[in-house]
Amino acid sequence: MEFFFQQLTNGLAIGGIYALIALGYTMVYGVLKLINFAHGDLFTMGAYLGLTLLTSLALHQHLGAFPGVIVLAVMVMGLVGIIGILLDQAAYRPLRESPRLSAVVSALGASIFFQNLVMMVYGAKYQYYPKNILPKTVITIMGLPIPLMRILILLTSVFMMVALYLFIQKSKVGTAIRAAAIDQGAARLMGINVNRVIMLVFFIGPALGGAAGLMVGLYYGQINFTMGWVYGLKAFTAAILGGIGNIPGAMVGGILLGLIESLGAAYISLAWKDAIAFCVLIAILIVRPTGLLGERVAEKI
Repeated sequence: MEFFFQQLTNGLAIGGIYALIALGYTMVYGVLKLINFAHGDLFTMGAYLGLTLLTSLALHQHLGAFPGVIVLAVMVMGLVGIIGILLDQAAYRPLRESPRLSAVVSALGASIFFQNLVMMVYGAKYQYYPKNILPKTVITIMGLPIPLMRILILLTSVFMMVALYLFIQKSKVGTAIRAAAIDQGAARLMGINVNRVIMLVFFIGPALGGAAGLMVGLYYGQINFTMGWVYGLKAFTAAILGGIGNIPGAMVGGILLGLIESLGAAYISLAWKDAIAFCVLIAILIVRPTGLLGERVAEKI
């Protein structure tokens, strides 16, 4: 029972990370109908920027463990969000009126650029986060031990996802985003600055991905310049699993994928965990091609 519970909590924590990254894919697709293949590399940028700021500013030493990590997360999210806006301005905005394939090729080129940029700056070897930034506390729930770090990752992911959903559904800016997702031409006629909406989407999505990158660095303690490809592919799978362009679907897809991966690795084979996750994805898409919660994309973003 304890082994199952450990794998369950580990799957929830990993699933929360996948869900945060998947939200970036689903927001951009909802507004632009574009798969931002560079999004996984923005996640990598978040992990490396977190390491740089952590070692250079030592916020956890000056402010304390938890306040320091919170300030660090805000800084990383802001910087990666700005990089996301610059990516849109340089690689996507000039191609707004071009065929969709042009934007896809541009996204792949941006992904290669970011990956090689990180490798040139930091090197190809694994980089390691300082140890014991957060206390390695274990909390007992119903007699079963759970590392505090897993709980914090899960709660932080859920908080960010719920905050984004409420922002999109309840705020005026969120209404403008949903209007641009439905019909950009009609949104412009209603006085909505669509370019500003797209900039905001390219800020929020990468910011969430940057937060996920910081979480991975703090959780696993090591990062690599190619990690964005793996995590980006998993998050893209989670977005499709839940329903691409659907914010609740990205949440559900990420959590479900994390659970499948963790339990599959524990009870079947660690070597087959990725294959198991993708087999489940294929099975669900055969039964429901739009994903678990997928309907009309524009109505749900």
